[in-house]
Amino acid sequence: MGTRERRERSDKIDEELHTLFHDALSLLKIVKIDSQEISLAAVGGYGRGELSPGSDLDLLILHTGLAEGVLKEFVNAFLYPIWSKNQKVDYSVRTKSETLQASTEDIKVALGLLDIRPIAGNEQLVNDLGSAALSQWRKEYKKNLPKLRASMDERHERSGELAYLLEPDLKEARGGLRDINALRALSRIDVIEVPLDRVATAESILMNVRDALHETSNRDRDQLLFTEQDKVAKLLNYSDADDLMLDVARSARAVDYTTARTWDRIEALASRSIFKRSRPAPVAKGLVTFNGEVAIDEDYAIESDPGLGLRAAALAAQQGLHLTVDACMKLANNLPDLAIPWPRQSREDLVTIIGAGEHMIETFEALDQEGLISRWIPEWEHVRFLPQRNVLHRHTVDRHMLETAFRAAALTRKVHRPDLLLIAALFHDIGKGFPEKDHSEFGEVLIAPLATRMGFPKEDVETLALMVKHHLLLSSVATRRDLDDPATISFVLSQIHDANSLELLHALSIADGEATGKSAWSSWKAGLVQDLVTRCLSAMQGVAPAPQLELTPEQLLMAQSGELTIMLSRREENFVIDIVAPDRTGLLSMVAAVLSISRLDVRSARTRTVGSSAVMTWLVALDAYAPEPTEAGLHSMLSQALDREIDLSKKIDERIANFRKYPGIPTPPPVVSAINDVATNATVIEVRMHDKPGVLFNVSRTISKFGVDIRAAIVATLGAEAFDTLYITDLQGNALSEEKAKILANQVENYLLTL
Repeated sequence: MGTRERRERSDKIDEELHTLFHDALSLLKIVKIDSQEISLAAVGGYGRGELSPGSDLDLLILHTGLAEGVLKEFVNAFLYPIWSKNQKVDYSVRTKSETLQASTEDIKVALGLLDIRPIAGNEQLVNDLGSAALSQWRKEYKKNLPKLRASMDERHERSGELAYLLEPDLKEARGGLRDINALRALSRIDVIEVPLDRVATAESILMNVRDALHETSNRDRDQLLFTEQDKVAKLLNYSDADDLMLDVARSARAVDYTTARTWDRIEALASRSIFKRSRPAPVAKGLVTFNGEVAIDEDYAIESDPGLGLRAAALAAQQGLHLTVDACMKLANNLPDLAIPWPRQSREDLVTIIGAGEHMIETFEALDQEGLISRWIPEWEHVRFLPQRNVLHRHTVDRHMLETAFRAAALTRKVHRPDLLLIAALFHDIGKGFPEKDHSEFGEVLIAPLATRMGFPKEDVETLALMVKHHLLLSSVATRRDLDDPATISFVLSQIHDANSLELLHALSIADGEATGKSAWSSWKAGLVQDLVTRCLSAMQGVAPAPQLELTPEQLLMAQSGELTIMLSRREENFVIDIVAPDRTGLLSMVAAVLSISRLDVRSARTRTVGSSAVMTWLVALDAYAPEPTEAGLHSMLSQALDREIDLSKKIDERIANFRKYPGIPTPPPVVSAINDVATNATVIEVRMHDKPGVLFNVSRTISKFGVDIRAAIVATLGAEAFDTLYITDLQGNALSEEKAKILANQVENYLLTL
């Protein structure tokens, strides 16, 4: 199998057709058809000399305007010997003008003509048509590109993604041979550079597999069914079918990635006016945007910034932009290794990428194509392109985990630790592909050191290990055991000891099931799992609110002074800001606003009111190109804010407007809940939403307007998700009534929906 064999096969057919062509002319010489008036041409794959054993012969009988009766006699005389051998022929009979007109109406005709070559008859007639067709293709590309894209989208919708299907169509599916042909057509326009060299190896592999499939099945089939995979693998000297399918998946991914990036560049050129800047615009440290893509600043020293790759991908994923191919290649060639354990920001960037939903898959693929994912996470290399020969699964292992993460991103409002849900979703099947090991148990073994390298604290590592080990537990128990039997609930509780872990495991079960497909997840099964979780939660104490800030003796002493005090210190790449201030209504929103307009992004915060003072500890990250904060500068700005000398709302609105310059991605709506906490005699308001500038300012300001006190706050930014817990009391220091608490929660949620 190979290019030479396909060329030899084409050459042999050329000789046969040449003979048949002239035989037909000889038979009809009484009609006096001049060989200069007619010619035979190969188009499409046959025109490129890529004839597989079962391929149709794509032929064009080109003439100068012969009579219909004469043409009919000739065509029958020429084709009858071919039909008698059961050789499939896809042919057309046209003049040059008719052919060019057909190519303007049918994109398939236009594509086929780009590979036209003469076989017999008047060669100049064919060459003239080829030149005219190419000129027309280039001239009318603005009309043709939408047609080409629409035809590809329709085909992809019908045939799926070659890289991830267990029984893929090698020709029609996304990432298949037709996409390679589309790339060739795009390269002929000469509007953008198409890196055909990136798909050369992939094309060779897919063509060889297709040839072998035709030979082993004795049919012109292009769908690689389970029943044929072992035969094809043997013919091509693969060790087994899994090895074959891994090579197919790897090839298809390269084609799909190159195709997607090529269309991105075409669309960016077509919509330049949408992006008002004609020059690269800085968006983050070392990063710029240009024509709807994220690129690396040409003057930035990549070699000194190990976190640049994840930061670039997080920005692209969350803003709905693309990482340029050049950026990915530069990162692959120049990026230094991350420190172990990872810096907090790099870990948060990974969570941010995973939480971007559908756009995450595109960004992840860009990194994976350049080998960056395996550099950061060596465990990924084993599951990369790994097929699952299981009727329940639709995708390869790596794509299934990406699909699970995509589904999990829609469930982040249902859990208290969205970061752990997203990480567990991405790596829940990391233990697959080791035949001698149970994948859940081995996954537990692999995830623990992986999460530790990422910098997760010990208790989070234990939770992640538990989730990976038991990701099948709830669905298995719910469908196989009697939920009315107390022993069933006791069994689950013996494995899952706290409500927070159960909450996470429930969301992971849903995401995993939905990603697997309808054969593995249904409304019936979802209902059983929900029933099991409800029963287990009723036997637990529930998820406790985040604990309030524990004050140090130094903080208590400063609180007694009642004076505004600010202390600033560094923690890795972040800053810790300790603040003591006289307590007042709206203080939390003022401090949040001052930090936001100082371009300090809040990663976490804990605040607590003691007597007449509020004590706060903030962990913040410095936004790109912002000046480094100072204690004096923060003290001055906060003093002005407390004295109403700064219009905080206006400045926050300006920052939000700047944030909205880029398209962004769809995110689940915010969720606000309220419960009364007996231990603190307060109402706990929990806010779960997508992080963006001004969130805490707007939340705390809305609550303060309700005529209540915020006695304490626990703020966390987990990847791109904000999870804020606020302890609220009325002006007498008591928890709100259930009715007032519900009204307040609804009011905050409705306001956040408008942002």
